[in-house]
Amino acid sequence: MAHSFLVKDIAFQAGLSTATVDRVLNGRPGVRQQTEMRVRAAIAELEKQQAGAISSGRTLAIDIVMETPQRFSDAVRAAFEAEIAAFLPGVFRCRFHFAEVMKPAELVQLLDRIRLRGTHGIVLKAPDVAEVAAAVARADAVGIPVVTLVTDLPNSARIAYAGADNRAAGETAAYLIGEVLGNHGGKVLVTLSSGRFRGEEEREIGFRRIIRARYSGIGITEISEGHGTDAATGTLAAAALAADPDINAVYSIGGGNRAVLAAFEAAERPVRVFVAHDLDADNRALLAARRIGFVLHHDLRTDARSAFRAIMGRVTSPGRAIPASLSSVEIVTPYNMPAGD
Repeated sequence: MAHSFLVKDIAFQAGLSTATVDRVLNGRPGVRQQTEMRVRAAIAELEKQQAGAISSGRTLAIDIVMETPQRFSDAVRAAFEAEIAAFLPGVFRCRFHFAEVMKPAELVQLLDRIRLRGTHGIVLKAPDVAEVAAAVARADAVGIPVVTLVTDLPNSARIAYAGADNRAAGETAAYLIGEVLGNHGGKVLVTLSSGRFRGEEEREIGFRRIIRARYSGIGITEISEGHGTDAATGTLAAAALAADPDINAVYSIGGGNRAVLAAFEAAERPVRVFVAHDLDADNRALLAARRIGFVLHHDLRTDARSAFRAIMGRVTSPGRAIPASLSSVEIVTPYNMPAGD
């Protein structure tokens, strides 16, 4: 089965595991005919996408727009730049627009400026507010596909979401913390960067559901609007600790983990269990030093690949439905931390 694509790209396109695709490509026994047909169809679709992009003579320039702390935007930039080199090289070029804090009006102004200037697609991490949804609708109306990244805008005209199942991630965090605290009780400090992000809200909903259903003796205190920055998040954490002597665990949805730990140290309070999200540089160092216990990680390169596929599919086949594809959540400890890029 001749082809020029990576096994992981064929697997992604076909919706199969890389091991299954490898068995098909190498003619190993135990593969159903239907599975082989899916692999052949996936290769054909990849060839069509590649031919369409290359024959157009264009590089697909896309814009990555994110309101997020720099530690996470650095990780996203690295993932997209790495995936550009592996994904049909020469087809995509990314323009990055990052800010740690943006007012909705500023974000809308940026999206409208990109729309008026022109782009082949927008990858967007933004709060789920009406103004942003309206800007997405204006981009879609002129044929610019928008893919949401790590946090969704489900009621907008975006064509696809690239990221993990955030509600399942929150449920996983509740299980980890609940199993550590058990019947001893205590209270979890849940930190959000902002209540405006749908992805963070979904994580919190999943977390609260499992705590309520399985670990009802554990309380929850929430802080929000620190925007993942150390200064603001640390101030909020310190105030929460001063007000509540029962807080002894952390579920960090929104980041600022060094500042949260510093607040516990200043208050001379122990942290029995700390669950965070994303293997950015800060969390790698904290995990290696055993200062946090678990990181819920999903592969940003998989998200980048998903976004590229959605945009290319819309450019080469206008009107075609874009299938949903969620990246898996991995529980990372100091003992199974994947190598950095």
